[in-house]
Amino acid sequence: MPIKLPKNRRLLFFFLCFTITIHAQQRIDGTVVDADTNLPVFNAVVTDTFSKTTTKTNYRGKFSLSVATTENVELQISLEGYQSQKINTIAGKNITISLQPKNNTLDAVIINGLTIEQQLKQTTETVSIVSKSEINSENTVQLAPILNRVPGVFMQSGSLNTNRITIRGIGARSPFATANIRAYYADIPLTDGNGESAIEDLELAAISRMEIHKGPSSSSYGVGLGGTILLYPEYAKFNETNTNLFTTVGSFGLFRTVAKVTHGGEKANINVIYSNTHSDGYRENNALDKATATITSNWLVNEQNELTFLGNYTTLKAFIPSSLNREDYENAPQSAAAIWNNARGFEDFKKTLFGVNWRHDFNDNYTQKTSIFSSFNSNYEPRPFNILEEKATTFGIRTRLLATNTFENSTLKWSVGGELFFDDYNAKQYDNLYQDFPAGTGSVAGDIVSNIDETRNYFNLFAEAIYEWKKLSFSVGLHVNQTKYTAENQLNASAKEEFAFDAIVSPKFGVNYEVASNFNLFGSVAHGFSTPTTAETLFPNGAFNPDIKAERGWNVEIGSRFHTKNRKLSGSVSLYAMAVSDLLVNRRTATDQNITLNAGKTTHNGIEAALRYELINTGSFTLSSYVNASLNDFRFKEFTETNANFSGNDLTGVPKSVVNLGIELTSQKGFYGRLDFQAVGEMPANDENTVYSDAFELLNGKIGYQNTIGSQFSYDISLGANNIFDTKYVSQLQVNAFGNDATARYFYPGLPFNMYGGVQLNYQL
Repeated sequence: MPIKLPKNRRLLFFFLCFTITIHAQQRIDGTVVDADTNLPVFNAVVTDTFSKTTTKTNYRGKFSLSVATTENVELQISLEGYQSQKINTIAGKNITISLQPKNNTLDAVIINGLTIEQQLKQTTETVSIVSKSEINSENTVQLAPILNRVPGVFMQSGSLNTNRITIRGIGARSPFATANIRAYYADIPLTDGNGESAIEDLELAAISRMEIHKGPSSSSYGVGLGGTILLYPEYAKFNETNTNLFTTVGSFGLFRTVAKVTHGGEKANINVIYSNTHSDGYRENNALDKATATITSNWLVNEQNELTFLGNYTTLKAFIPSSLNREDYENAPQSAAAIWNNARGFEDFKKTLFGVNWRHDFNDNYTQKTSIFSSFNSNYEPRPFNILEEKATTFGIRTRLLATNTFENSTLKWSVGGELFFDDYNAKQYDNLYQDFPAGTGSVAGDIVSNIDETRNYFNLFAEAIYEWKKLSFSVGLHVNQTKYTAENQLNASAKEEFAFDAIVSPKFGVNYEVASNFNLFGSVAHGFSTPTTAETLFPNGAFNPDIKAERGWNVEIGSRFHTKNRKLSGSVSLYAMAVSDLLVNRRTATDQNITLNAGKTTHNGIEAALRYELINTGSFTLSSYVNASLNDFRFKEFTETNANFSGNDLTGVPKSVVNLGIELTSQKGFYGRLDFQAVGEMPANDENTVYSDAFELLNGKIGYQNTIGSQFSYDISLGANNIFDTKYVSQLQVNAFGNDATARYFYPGLPFNMYGGVQLNYQL
């Protein structure tokens, strides 16, 4: 028979039960971040696996979950595009959780985390992601094979220290470096005041992801005509300590060591990477020694503030074999150009990069990001025609306010900000007297020929907004640039020139429509520009060219991103048309120097496609394939020089087509492997279109095995080969080289068949 308690005792009983329940309810607070970028992840689902209680992360990646125990709690974190993860924690702790992106669902991954975050499939322009696994798919020495798989991107590499990246044909006429493309490492510009971006100077092991925004559509990053490359540093994971040693040996005397130490606490982490690379080179006068040291660190100061520290030091000495004429390229590709070999030409540079990023969350809707950065560069380069000594110091600041405003059926994300950049550059040229000394002596400095001081300062103002309403997404942006510089010949105090480009206003408009949950359409119209580099503003004698102007252009594109319901097949396709005016064209002189002029207009039309298909997935192993392709129609629309008319000719220095095919195998037992096939079309070597490089095909491959010993030690053993067909091909063109078609040195020969092997050891404390 039930026992009835007096009313007052029943009240006391219920009060005690309620009190016990309240005390039993505990909170777990945390932040979910992308494992590759360390940036917060929005809308991740966090579940208590025992009580099935769930919550989602906000726009700052933060969550708070009530649990009914003070003992160990198992949480499951999941989000489309990322690998689900389970962790054990205890109530009352504030934790940070890293989610690893999936390679086959990259369209759902959060990108553009440095400005306005959104899923890749929602963007209104063409963006490609190069994941950490893609970066590690090569020997981590050569960047070109990695970038050349990306549709619309083509990197020419004459040697490890002579490279040129083009996007949609932009930058193809830059003599020896990447120009007209903006590049950032975290929020720190890699593009100097000279307008050049030396991405290859960074240690690849210190990069966790690359985002390539094609065309002038990224309003917050200087709207370079070719586009913007965002590099995300590799950070240490919170609450983990690891040591890692990676050694690679390969053909032509390649020996490389990368050592890494990472430590992460609950609120701060640090990642230190040192690398040392030596190569004898395939050609004469081709040896290279390079060392880098990179430090990255995060500090979660409190709930509202985060500091990020970045530092990089690179030192390199690389001899220069230079380009060859047709006969030498065909019969003696391993030789160096005679004058460069006799002068023992080389470059010896040191670069230091430092930056501090501060993030302040005013609340869940408003954030301020500010970056202060500086770099110090020096270069000594003996060349047959003179000896160049350069020094450059840069300093700058970027700041912007970001906001997310949520309404009943829509969301508005916007950003406003600015960037100030100051660059001081000095270039001295000396006579090279190597011909006056016995053979083998190498370069000997003589009298000073020129001493140029150039200061280049610019400011960028930018605003960008994305409005999402149901299945539609609209983006608008505006960028304003003002660049000015002075050039002074220290050998002639009266020879000082001051110049300022007209302010350049660059708008953009874009739209994205979700036709279905697995099919999006997008389109955009954007304006961009590229100012000439320091070398392009000067005549060969060091005099300033006051008539030089910035290139400008409009880009229009449409495209789609899609995947099947089971995600076996995913991909993207885009079509674009770009019109460029005031085209910068470099002309080679008899002394191997360059003259640059604005020579007319070009059209850049093309189609890009990227497809990925999962052939087999048994649970124990996965076999995937991919096809990436670029078909280009790049032409001079109007180009008249002296008595020659090149209008209608193919644009110099870029292939008509690039096609990549590949398969990749991964298994739970630790075996992995991949084969990559690339077909590159012919490239015009001069504006007259009388000389072309031949089309070629390359096959690269890599296999490996990784496993663990115990709970703390793991290893990875790999073997790879490049140019398996031993194809003779041109790896870089020296466009418009001086001389007739037979004597002009247009061609840098690519590496023949070569192999490498690596061992990576990792110990987790």
